[in-house]
Amino acid sequence: MKIKFWGVRGSIPAPLTSLQIQNKIAAAVQRIEKKDLESAETRELFLSKIPRSLFGTVGGNTTCLEIRLSDDTMLIFDAGSGIRELGNELKKRNAHIRHYHIFLSHFHWDHLHGLPFFTPMAERKAKLTFYSPVDRMEEYIKGQMKFPYFPVPMDVMAANFEFVVLKEAPLKIGTAEISWRKMNHPGGCYSYLVMESGKKVIFSTDTALSDEDFKKTRSNFAYFNGANLLVMDSQYTLGEAIEKYDWGHSSYSLAVDFSAAWDIKNLILFHHEPLYGDTKMHSILKSSGWYLNYIEQKGIKIYLAQEQLELTI
Repeated sequence: MKIKFWGVRGSIPAPLTSLQIQNKIAAAVQRIEKKDLESAETRELFLSKIPRSLFGTVGGNTTCLEIRLSDDTMLIFDAGSGIRELGNELKKRNAHIRHYHIFLSHFHWDHLHGLPFFTPMAERKAKLTFYSPVDRMEEYIKGQMKFPYFPVPMDVMAANFEFVVLKEAPLKIGTAEISWRKMNHPGGCYSYLVMESGKKVIFSTDTALSDEDFKKTRSNFAYFNGANLLVMDSQYTLGEAIEKYDWGHSSYSLAVDFSAAWDIKNLILFHHEPLYGDTKMHSILKSSGWYLNYIEQKGIKIYLAQEQLELTI
């Protein structure tokens, strides 16, 4: 499986401001020494040593994740503003894929508002199949594109649409099996487990982890244990998670504890707080590593979800 991140923010898009870009450039320029400009090689070496928080950005788009199966089937998880970037990339690639499988975790605005701008929506040859365990899924998806919220109703868009209400797991698509599980979030939210060739990837956005998720029950063990990759809501620091205990999100430290409890191989810190800048988020990544060492769990690799990040499992 190939996983690519197109939107990693929570709640609302948070693009860089002009001032933030200027500050990044200024901070990078202030690090330059004469020896760094002597040749193309020294310039490249200088750039390679710039802190990741200055060289680039985590990204400001809301939730969207692409999983490409071994048979080239495309699975898309959530339709935040990042799905627009995915659509643009598909157009550039002149991709041959015409069937898009879109799994929705829930229907809060930040997980749906990019859908009208996904370019395959306007292509006659495209088929978009939406999946959710929520019975009123079709009503909710079409409702956010009705007057007065959007000028073009979904029913007049050129693509072919199908709505599949998930009932019995697992669902087989291409070479993968997909299961789902209701998580703790106001209004409800579903995580998804994708299994292919013995590999497990879990997408769990908008999740306030609770004691129930740590219990060694048969169902928890089957779903969580030994996952090769866990994309986990880690929007807050521990202090903020306690302060906002009923907002439906987890802290990065709780995500680390959860990964340790279930023998997760790779943890992706995800659904970033829109108020956090790049420096703050990279400090959270560093703190996650320190905490992992503190609890003496060395078998987990931790990543910070960033737009364009690609991983192969």
